[in-house]
Amino acid sequence: MTNHSYHNLTLCEPATLCLCGDPLDIEDIQSVAYGAKKVSITDSGEVRTRMKLAEDAVSRAVDEGQKIYGITTGFGGMADLPVSSADAGISQQNLLEFLSCSTGKPIPKEHVRATMLLRANMLLRGASGVRMEIVERLVAFLNEDLTPVVGELGSIGASGDLVPLAVIARAITGQAAPCQITTGSDREISRDEALQVAGLKPIELQPKEGLAIVNGTTFSTAIAANNLHSAKNILGISFAAHAMMAKALLAHEDPFASFVHRCKPHRGQIWSAEMMRDLLDVDYTRPSSGNHLQDRYSIRCLPQYMGPIVDGMLRVEETIETEMNSITDNPLIDTGCDRFYQSGNFLGQYIGMAMDDLRKYLGLIAKHLDVQIALLVSPEFNHGLPASLTQQGSSPIDMNLKGLQILGNSIMPMITHLGKPLVDDFPTHAEQYNQNINGLSWGAANLASQSVDLSNRYAAVSLIFAVQAVDLRSSLIEDGNFDGRTVLSSMLEPVYNAVYDAIDRKPGAKAPLISNETSNSLEPLITSLYDSISEQGELISAVSPVVDSFNDLNLV
Repeated sequence: MTNHSYHNLTLCEPATLCLCGDPLDIEDIQSVAYGAKKVSITDSGEVRTRMKLAEDAVSRAVDEGQKIYGITTGFGGMADLPVSSADAGISQQNLLEFLSCSTGKPIPKEHVRATMLLRANMLLRGASGVRMEIVERLVAFLNEDLTPVVGELGSIGASGDLVPLAVIARAITGQAAPCQITTGSDREISRDEALQVAGLKPIELQPKEGLAIVNGTTFSTAIAANNLHSAKNILGISFAAHAMMAKALLAHEDPFASFVHRCKPHRGQIWSAEMMRDLLDVDYTRPSSGNHLQDRYSIRCLPQYMGPIVDGMLRVEETIETEMNSITDNPLIDTGCDRFYQSGNFLGQYIGMAMDDLRKYLGLIAKHLDVQIALLVSPEFNHGLPASLTQQGSSPIDMNLKGLQILGNSIMPMITHLGKPLVDDFPTHAEQYNQNINGLSWGAANLASQSVDLSNRYAAVSLIFAVQAVDLRSSLIEDGNFDGRTVLSSMLEPVYNAVYDAIDRKPGAKAPLISNETSNSLEPLITSLYDSISEQGELISAVSPVVDSFNDLNLV
């Protein structure tokens, strides 16, 4: 997993996202996770009143000696142990202490920031019983760009993300075991230094406050939201690459005709065909460019293959947006009737299964591109393109993209392997058999982050093949012209240009993207394209029409 830079999103003075507990969308999450927006809290009296009502309900329950889980009792499998009123606050500190066992590589900064945002917004709903000061501390850390360092191991998505969320709780409150914080300059400082930067001091936790911060699916959900955002960009790149490859392979346009898909009207299939028509600038009044009768399945069945992936990603998005705007604490407080509900919204099953599915979809996207690349480099199937996409007339020892295909072949199986489900592997004996079913959302979401990173690298590989192929096709149509834009639609030109910009070269030269004359190593180009994709640079802007169209599907 890579801790991506987000300088591309902070060129302008940051705007502000105002939190009031109302639903957020994934774009809201991105704007704060990547530093484009500051955060404020509403001054609405209604919001502050509902929070105070829940806080008062906790105080009354403690004063009256009511038996309520996690407030006047122990935690988990030790919930039958009574906790006195005098110890109710200390018990919250102890909760953070025994959860102080995060380990593994630090997870990316944007995931931690997204988590703090979602948790602040959830607490503002007024069903958790915390002081407004807890929310204000989360927002202060976000606005000062202070990010707790959280290890990638430590949650089974059962009582939510207890161990990782406890790192954030320790950071903002100054309670329990210390932790490290990164600053905006990526310098690590101690928790005490971070509190000073934010103008805060350690506070004593009140009953329910430790539990209210650490209990729930917020962290897994934040990672899932960031993963889906990246996956949509990967989907956009894959369609652009497929369209360029289809042009290079002289693909027939009939498989994308609207009539065909009205006959099998799955939403994702219809959209996939429409997107390919737009990217290819299909005009059915023109004769087909191919002399072959019909294309291999990877082209002819593209809408039928990609359609279920599109439909699946829409379901994943609906799940994530529902979960990230849910209250996943326990117990929940209904201030309307002054009742505490001891329940299980903290189970991460929805996010765990959604991330298992997302990893599978990313694997299928890579597998499809891998097949298309295999057609491109093989004279038996590529309709006149040179073997391994070498430049015509080049040296007989020029093997050109052979190594790149091997690289792609090494990445694709790893992405498909990560597509195997994790959620059905849960341990049944966790925490004294109390957490005897688990969502495993944390593991599933972090594996999806790995899958996203590999998919970004594979997308870079695919784009090199796509641009090289259209450059060569252009030269076959007009001898010596290696400007692939001559065979591309206006919708594909920005993608093509972004690939050339990554190596600081202008298209239209007397050589294709890759030749012995233009490059001795592909590594700088692969790295530049990967950076542009993972840092949401020019390539992501270039495929934004595809991503925007996908986003519009959720409005239908």
